[in-house]
Amino acid sequence: MSDLLERFSQQRILVVGDIMLDWFIWGSVSRISPEAPVPVVEVQEEDRYPGGAANVARNITPFGASVELAGLRGADPNGELLTRTLEDSGIGAQLCQVVDDFHTITKTRVVARQQQVVRIDRERRYRLSAEREQALVAAIEATLPEVDGMIIEDYGKGLITPELVAAIVAAANQHGVTVTVDPKPGNPISWSGVTTVKPNRSEGFACAEIEDIHRDEGVPPLEDQPLLKTGATLLEKWQCEQVLLTLGEQGMLLFSKDSEPFLIPALAKEVFDVSGAGDTAIAIYTLGLCAGLDAREAAQVSNMASSIVVGKLGTSPIEKAELAEALAAEIQ
Repeated sequence: MSDLLERFSQQRILVVGDIMLDWFIWGSVSRISPEAPVPVVEVQEEDRYPGGAANVARNITPFGASVELAGLRGADPNGELLTRTLEDSGIGAQLCQVVDDFHTITKTRVVARQQQVVRIDRERRYRLSAEREQALVAAIEATLPEVDGMIIEDYGKGLITPELVAAIVAAANQHGVTVTVDPKPGNPISWSGVTTVKPNRSEGFACAEIEDIHRDEGVPPLEDQPLLKTGATLLEKWQCEQVLLTLGEQGMLLFSKDSEPFLIPALAKEVFDVSGAGDTAIAIYTLGLCAGLDAREAAQVSNMASSIVVGKLGTSPIEKAELAEALAAEIQ
C-alpha cells in the first residue's frame, strides 16, 4: 500500500479539457420569501474551487503527483479567480490559454442545510480558432516528453474537437504516454489509440446508441444484456484497450479486449453528493495505470476513491490519508 502511494507521488499527469470555476455559497434557511414560494438563504460562507477538468487535476494533487492543466479561461474577474484557485491547489496552469472574448465557465451552487438549493451556470460553447488550436496542440506536444499520463476531459463546451484529439493522441502514443478519456455523448470523436475511455452509464448507452431498458430495475450488471452489449459496442467503436463504465450504486464494469467483463461492486456506505465522483474516478484510475497497476487493479482503487467522495458534500477531492485507510482495510 505505502509503495503504491509512493509511486503515485512520482507520476506526472497532464489534464486537457473544459475547465471551470466552482463557486459554493453556503447558508441557512429559516423562512420562505414573501415574494415567491422559494427559500431565503442567509449566506454564511463562500468558497471557490477548480471545476470541470480542473477538478480532475485537483484530485491528483493530494498524492504529491505533478499535474499540469490545459484549457481555456476568460480574461474576466472569474478567470482571475480561477487562476488563483489553481495556484492554491498546486495545479500547473502554464498551458491554460486566456481568451479575451471567452467568459470563464462558472457554476455557482447555493447550499443550505446540507442540501443544494439551486445551481447557477454561466457558460457558452466556444470553439478555438484554427490558429489558437494549433498553438495549444504545439504546447501540449512540447510537454508530453515530461508526462506519464494524459487525461482528456470533455464536458461538451467546445474545446475538445476531433482535430485536437487526433493530434495530441498521436503525439502521446509516440512518447508512450497513457491516455484516458472522459467522453461526452454527441461529440463525434474517434478515441482510437487511447488506453481507456470512462463514460458513466447514461453516457455509455448514449454513445453506443442502445436503449437502457433496465436502468431502474436493479438488474445485476453481469446479467444486464443491453449493458454488456453497450460495453462491447464501445470497445469496437472506439478501438481502445478498455472501456470503464461507472454505474453509480452498482459500482464499475470494466471491458477489455481479451477478457470477460469485470465487475467492481460499489463500496459507498452513505451517499451525500455525487458531484465530482466521476472526476475522482478517472483521476485515481489514471494514476493507478501510470503507477504500474493493471486495468483491473486501477479500477478497484478508483472505485474505493469514488466511494469515499460521494460521502462528502460538494466537489470535494479524495485525500491521500482517506485512500490509504481504505486500501489498508481492503488488505486486511
